Amino acid sequence: MPKYNFPKVVVTGMGAVSPVGNTLQDYWNGLLSGKSGSAPITKFDATEYKTQFACEVKDYEPTLHINAKETQRMDLFTQYALSSASMAVEDAKINFDNLDRNRIGVIIGSGIGGMWTYHQQQQNLYDRDGKPDRISPFFVPMLISDIAAGHVAIRWGLKGPNYATVSACATSSHSIADALMIIQRGDADMMVVGGSEAVVCPMGVGGFNAMKALSTRNDDPTTASRPFDKDRDGFVIGEGAGVLILETLEHALNRGAEIYCEIAGIGLTDDAFHITQPAPGGEGAVRSMSLCIQDAGLLPQDIDYINAHGTSTPFNDRNETAAIKTVFGDHAYKLVVSSTKSMTGHLLGAAGAIEAIATVMAIKNSKIPPTINYNTPDPDCDLNYAPNKFVEREIKAAISNTFGFGGHNASLCFKAYEQ
Repeated sequence: MPKYNFPKVVVTGMGAVSPVGNTLQDYWNGLLSGKSGSAPITKFDATEYKTQFACEVKDYEPTLHINAKETQRMDLFTQYALSSASMAVEDAKINFDNLDRNRIGVIIGSGIGGMWTYHQQQQNLYDRDGKPDRISPFFVPMLISDIAAGHVAIRWGLKGPNYATVSACATSSHSIADALMIIQRGDADMMVVGGSEAVVCPMGVGGFNAMKALSTRNDDPTTASRPFDKDRDGFVIGEGAGVLILETLEHALNRGAEIYCEIAGIGLTDDAFHITQPAPGGEGAVRSMSLCIQDAGLLPQDIDYINAHGTSTPFNDRNETAAIKTVFGDHAYKLVVSSTKSMTGHLLGAAGAIEAIATVMAIKNSKIPPTINYNTPDPDCDLNYAPNKFVEREIKAAISNTFGFGGHNASLCFKAYEQ
């Protein structure tokens, strides 16, 4: 049973800008078709970099949702967030004029924020021999991680709780978890939540290369992200945003909203072990998944699908698999695990949101996206990873995992909505 008698909270709208599609439906179709978003980097000259490819957003047109003049005052991560929020609001068929805007909040996180803005403005400074007169007055408002949430609130006059979460790769899962708790305790009726990232830039790629975290499969980028495969050699950096609309079931029904599913539980922990490596055996992940299942009032055998963190790194994939086996026992071999990062790459602070959307769509459509590029089994990774093609299966409950540098672990449980 759930620990508390909280109101049910449901998902009623979603929007996405991703390396495999710039609308919710295109994103979902890209996942089901096993489309790889990885390709040579176009945003800067990466010739001298160890990694010369990424999962970039392609053919993005910000003016579909944002005034052209406004885009000049927004970093790309904010543009992605505002576009995704616009699509989520449209998808949820929200008429804010009929709602209490004081009880609608926004939490949109970013692991790093406006890194492109920092790069460009610092370059302006260098070009002027250190003279600061070329620094834009919009430098700070474009850079800070919370500005995406601010822009979304300003767009629709949303005056409820508003901030950004920052917890590396767990960032937007924490955004969703915080929003759930805010709604449950009665401080908001609806929350616009998610995450955004745009760090396919010289310092972003160079920094992760310096850590030896990225794949260097430059000769074949589309196969570089290969979670759980024995020959994985690092993650592929990605960019984009995902935004979800959460609201109480009562609020959704009162406005006649269509409901995707229920968000039923969360589990938030930390490894307290290492700044980048997961704890041995995925100990922190074991606790986050266990708490998540308990919070949802479920048992391990009730879970049908796990959207794994699945980064395509040696440490994560082995430890996450071990954690799943610890939590689920024999049931670990009956559920399906997949990593959509095999297609989108790793969206860092936006990963939790974009993968939560994939999890929700899997529940709604009874289809589990594949883990592509799974060719050589790893004895340490021996679960059903939906290799290379989607799986048709009824899903009553699913978990989305995200784990971040600093030992941050966040697990979200979604349940099929039953009237």
